[in-house]
Amino acid sequence: MADYGHELVFGTFLTPQAANPESVVALAQLTERAGLELATFQDHPYQSAFLDTWTLMTWVAANTETLKISPNVLNVPLRLPSVVARSAASLDLLSKGRFELGLGAGGFWDPIVAMGGPRRTPGEGVTALSEAIDIIRQLWDVTTRRGVRVDGEHYKVIGAKRGPEPAHEIPIHLGAYKPRMLRLTGEKADGWLPSQAYMQPGDFAPANARIDAAAEAVGRDPREIRRMLNVNTDDVDQLVELALEHGFSTFILGSDDPYAIERFGQDVAPAVREAVATERAARGTATGPFGRSPAVRAQRLPGIDYDAAPVAAVEPGDRAYGKVRSSYSYKGSPGLVLQPKTAEEVSQALIYAREQDVPLAIRSGGHGISGRSTNEGGVVIDLGALNGIQVVGDKALLGPGARWGHVAAELGKHGLGMSSGDYGDVGVGGLATTGGVGFMSRLHGLTIDHVTGARVVLADGRIVDADEELLWALRGAGANFGIVTEFELEPYPVGNVVFSSMAFDASRPAEVLTRWGYRVENAPRELTSFLNLVTQQGGPVAQLYSVYAGEDTDAAIEALTPLLDIAPVLDQQAQLVPYPAVVAPRGGLHMGGSPTAVRAGLATHLYEPTAQALEDLLATRESSWLQVRAVGGAVNDMPADATAYAHRTQNFSVNAVGRSSIERLNAAWDEHVYPHMDGLYLSFDTDPRPERLLDAFPEPTLSRLRELKAKYDPDNVFRQNFAIEPAGSRIGVNATP
Repeated sequence: MADYGHELVFGTFLTPQAANPESVVALAQLTERAGLELATFQDHPYQSAFLDTWTLMTWVAANTETLKISPNVLNVPLRLPSVVARSAASLDLLSKGRFELGLGAGGFWDPIVAMGGPRRTPGEGVTALSEAIDIIRQLWDVTTRRGVRVDGEHYKVIGAKRGPEPAHEIPIHLGAYKPRMLRLTGEKADGWLPSQAYMQPGDFAPANARIDAAAEAVGRDPREIRRMLNVNTDDVDQLVELALEHGFSTFILGSDDPYAIERFGQDVAPAVREAVATERAARGTATGPFGRSPAVRAQRLPGIDYDAAPVAAVEPGDRAYGKVRSSYSYKGSPGLVLQPKTAEEVSQALIYAREQDVPLAIRSGGHGISGRSTNEGGVVIDLGALNGIQVVGDKALLGPGARWGHVAAELGKHGLGMSSGDYGDVGVGGLATTGGVGFMSRLHGLTIDHVTGARVVLADGRIVDADEELLWALRGAGANFGIVTEFELEPYPVGNVVFSSMAFDASRPAEVLTRWGYRVENAPRELTSFLNLVTQQGGPVAQLYSVYAGEDTDAAIEALTPLLDIAPVLDQQAQLVPYPAVVAPRGGLHMGGSPTAVRAGLATHLYEPTAQALEDLLATRESSWLQVRAVGGAVNDMPADATAYAHRTQNFSVNAVGRSSIERLNAAWDEHVYPHMDGLYLSFDTDPRPERLLDAFPEPTLSRLRELKAKYDPDNVFRQNFAIEPAGSRIGVNATP
């Protein structure tokens, strides 16, 4: 007896007849309407009476909404694996994660050869399929920058670039009957997909045993492999027996009869599910999610009770680990990444994390410069699944895991916008609890200035709607007070904007900074400008990016023109674009790198002494990249005590990226620049010294924050990002990235 405890899935196995192409599409749509989850299609490229299966699947995916699509099974000898990988990822992305991949080694060799394919022995077919799986999986894995390399007997892929990444982890199912194919299924596949017509009841147990043994031999849990079956029966009792006694959990009806499909979905599937659930409850059958394989469990770290994790989690050794371990700048190695989907699950995750004897990190989008949204050997609470974006009346409700590029696109549909940094992949949570210096800040202020409400998980696990004093603290020092699971913001009307990019010879950096600073301070508020000074072999170059937040192109030209004489112009362009195009999401995967040394400060003006200090910093060669962002304008309309971000007199935010260590950058920054700065925007500073806290939160703000910290987080659970010690404690900053 074998019951692997998988959730039951029901689908159809459809014939791709070319004579009436509309009929097979209609049957797939009927599959969806009947409540079935999966439609699969034969793949016989040499059969001239059939539609091309890949083209058909794409068409069906475009004409359905929830239906999963899969070949049953793909003829690998006539489908180049590297192309299959890209095609599968593309279809998965276009269908929003609705694709599964069934593969077969081939069997009808005469027509395969007639089509230009190879002739392979059974053993060669298995070897070739194994190589194909390796190629496909490597091309889907974008967690490394190394090119794909499979130097096999039948396929040689040497250095192919990886990607695109599928929308979800595409399962690979193998059509297998013989011992070698069954072993391959256990070693590398996610599912076994035979046909009932080709097997006898006595064949199931030996086949399952071969798969299980092969899985265990490579350190896999046999329950990782779903047992699927193309069936030619809709008898409820027989299907129940196949589930409970032979381990099958996906039943795919081989029929093009619309009445049979309808009955299978509306009558048979519910009856089988009910009977199996009842018997499993009586037997005490364990159902998913299942434990990790021995190979994964062997990588577990001390200090974490892995089996007690209360929500979905990824740990070292899991296939998805490479996608969640790192932040934008820091390649972390957390012991466990929790992935809650609701506020209640965030609460459960936090309570669990507090019980572990390891560091804690909270991640929204993971784009932070400091790398504090991951760690070494600790627990990370990843809020990426809380990514909702909803416009309700004059409010926007945003999940912390949403990306600002997606927020801009959704708000843009309603003629609204929100200034929120300069890069669309930045997560909502980190920016909306820190400040939010964006391309429309001089006209509309910081992002936090428009946050009107928040739902928060406090340090003790309570879920609350922020009251006035907690909301005050969250807007500027939010990382210290809880985990925000939903933000309420007031967006404002935003249509097209003028986006300008200019490049200048910056061989005299101080002069460039002084001229630019003066012109920006005196520009209309619609103009917000960011300047990058980059050291190159031919000398420093200034890159200037500006947004005029309005559609009046004549007014934009008038505002932008004075910027052209700050230095010799190397390049310039401007265009009228929708604001979402300026901060479009890139969809990039955070893969980390070397920890980045960055110092930050705020300046009221870029007068000659300040500008010269920044030029002197570049001359030390400890920084090769300097960015200055214009603030002021509407940012300074807000009273200093209105939010925990108290810097309401400065006009510029300055950031310097170091070439090597933070210690060396600190020495150069402290000598040349620090005396000219007035405050700190903490999202861009990686200096762990305690005095940075007072730069970020000048008195009386810091004292007020410490009093509130004692109320909301007396145990200082949230101490990972510029920790504010509760009142009565020593002030300090956690230096761990």
